[in-house]
Amino acid sequence: MFDRWYTGPLREKLRRPYVHLIFGARQTGKSTLLNALLPSDTVKIDFSDPGERSRYLSYPGEFIALCKAIPEGKETRYVFVDEAQSVPSIFDAVQHLYDSDKKRWRFVLCGSSARRLRKIGANLLPGRSFLHHLYPLTSAEHPAPRGQDNCPETPLPFSWNEGNGPAHPFPSWDLIDRLAYGALPGVVAADKVDRPELLRAFSLIHLEEEIRREAFVRDWGAFVRFLRLAATESGGVLNYATLSLETGVTLPTVKSYYQLLEDMFIGFTVPAYTRSRRKNLLSTPRFLFFDTGVRNAAAGLMPSSELVLANPGPLFEQWVGIELWKRLCYLREGTLHYQRSKDGMEIDYIIEKEGTLTPVEAKWTEHPSPADGRHLLKFLYENKGRARHGYVICRAPQPMKLNDLVTALPWFCL
Repeated sequence: MFDRWYTGPLREKLRRPYVHLIFGARQTGKSTLLNALLPSDTVKIDFSDPGERSRYLSYPGEFIALCKAIPEGKETRYVFVDEAQSVPSIFDAVQHLYDSDKKRWRFVLCGSSARRLRKIGANLLPGRSFLHHLYPLTSAEHPAPRGQDNCPETPLPFSWNEGNGPAHPFPSWDLIDRLAYGALPGVVAADKVDRPELLRAFSLIHLEEEIRREAFVRDWGAFVRFLRLAATESGGVLNYATLSLETGVTLPTVKSYYQLLEDMFIGFTVPAYTRSRRKNLLSTPRFLFFDTGVRNAAAGLMPSSELVLANPGPLFEQWVGIELWKRLCYLREGTLHYQRSKDGMEIDYIIEKEGTLTPVEAKWTEHPSPADGRHLLKFLYENKGRARHGYVICRAPQPMKLNDLVTALPWFCL
């Protein structure tokens, strides 16, 4: 088994006497990680199995009967429920059992969607649970090729939890492969020839069939058109009006479709940073798919090196944003923003953490120049006191000082 960054924190937290809720998109490795960490005598229920799901939907009390039938012993017994959101009543049953005996069982509920739970106001066990999220691989789990580790600084440090690095890292990829195929664990571990088909299957089976099952989408054809357009526009500023015209659905429906993608952990918004002296700033958020490989497949494109090289800049910018977003989510502190003004001044990403602002630009260049950091300099001067240094993430072979306040970093130093 390959090493995951979240293994250490999750192992430690699973020992705590609470219910554990683990959310994340399909194929991010939640079940694999939990199966490796939980004891061998764990009771497992998988609601991705249609028969299992139907049985507990028809007889919700059966879960309580199953747990009470587990022999009592000195050791706490773990009960692992996969795709728990498929049977929302399971959360009430877990609360009943947990409140009756906090030591007899340790419940671990895993899910790939918060949509149904949010819509019905499901009981997420406040005061009784720890909430965890798992994401596609970070650069810490999926390091760059060897010989590219001369990185004295980074805009967002993200060190390995256990030791100096993973003992069993995922296969090393170059930048083109990362932009083409993304960072889902199963895709990264697969042979290159199989990756496009795996991503196509994810798009067709999960993004379409799973969403059809989880959500009440009235016009399925319109949603499929929306999905392709949303993937094509990933990384851009949200334009609900344009998508409404192109898909033939109302503005509120388009907004609900984007919310659905967030509920399924398929995408995330990057809000605009508007706390500035500038008066002509855009306030509309950007929307990014959670993985470049999934984005390519969902847009109806064949993930490949040729696809990336046809227009690498936007994909590279998305990859930088996704990496920063995953790190901030795991660290559970800080937020990601962007800034764009009507007169053309733009900062791709702004990390706000512990009162400090760190502006970041993504540039598809091997030879960065001071001109690539000019917008960063403006931002730093306008936010003196909070913003101290800016970074241009690029394809340079080694770090470079563009000036006293801006550093150009190779992508593998991010």
